[in-house]
Amino acid sequence: MTINDRLTGITTFVRVVDAGSFTLAAERLHLTRSAVGKSIARLERRLGATLFHRHTRRLALTEAGQAYYDRCLRALSELDAADAQLNSGRLQPQGTLRVSAPKLLGRHCIAPALTPLTASHPELRLEISFNDRVTDLIEEGFDLAVRIGPLGDSASLVARRLGSQHLSLCAAPSYLARCGTPPDIAGLHGHRAIAYRRFDEDIGWRTLLAGATGQDVRLDIRLRLDDLHSLADAAIAGAGLVWLPCWLLARYLRSGELTPVLRQIRLLPNDIHAVWPKTPYLPAKTRVAVDTLLMRLPAMLQPE
Repeated sequence: MTINDRLTGITTFVRVVDAGSFTLAAERLHLTRSAVGKSIARLERRLGATLFHRHTRRLALTEAGQAYYDRCLRALSELDAADAQLNSGRLQPQGTLRVSAPKLLGRHCIAPALTPLTASHPELRLEISFNDRVTDLIEEGFDLAVRIGPLGDSASLVARRLGSQHLSLCAAPSYLARCGTPPDIAGLHGHRAIAYRRFDEDIGWRTLLAGATGQDVRLDIRLRLDDLHSLADAAIAGAGLVWLPCWLLARYLRSGELTPVLRQIRLLPNDIHAVWPKTPYLPAKTRVAVDTLLMRLPAMLQPE
């Protein structure tokens, strides 16, 4: 048996344990379930030990399997560190960089910032996935993620602040001509609002109301949407007042489709972070992406 065959069997074994099932591991490895099962069987024959309990309804390691898994993790970690150390020493980033980013921020800011890297670094390939859910970088194989808002605690991830997302209150000129422009928070009484709804919460308006201590602010929210482009479209159509991130709002202010309202009111901005798996040595491809975002993103996020 070659060293490559041994490593393949070990990698398959670790993937099966991490996935919790032969079927899911096969999908992630782009193999058939039968091929994964045969690989594990060969590994057990070579080791002379049973790694999994076969009689339980869910996948479970034997005592020998757990001990072997722990050692395999340490060995693969050392190999990853060796790869990363060599990669970090190269002048030119190379390989495939997989990035996860929120849908609209990714399309409007992250992709435009990172795409030029493929021209300046010929050996670098870039894959960007746009998704508003919190991806599991290690489980899903991402090198880097961009996240908006507070970060959860994780011992396996490293974060770097890239800037802040500011929001502004705005409306279409047609709406303001019809309903008037509120001079202050109290003047919002009776105005219609378009709410950004996520996780059963009206984002933005709730914060505004919380800051309006002692004032009877009643907002007529007749429209709730979970997509920022749809919020902008509804506001342009004259459906009411809306909070929008400045990086998205800027184009509509320039075109005159939307007008800022109550410029003196500011919500607390949301920090934006780059997040990547913790490794002893940061790969060059990840380092150049983070450096590029640090250089280019803050200007894209500034209010006009």
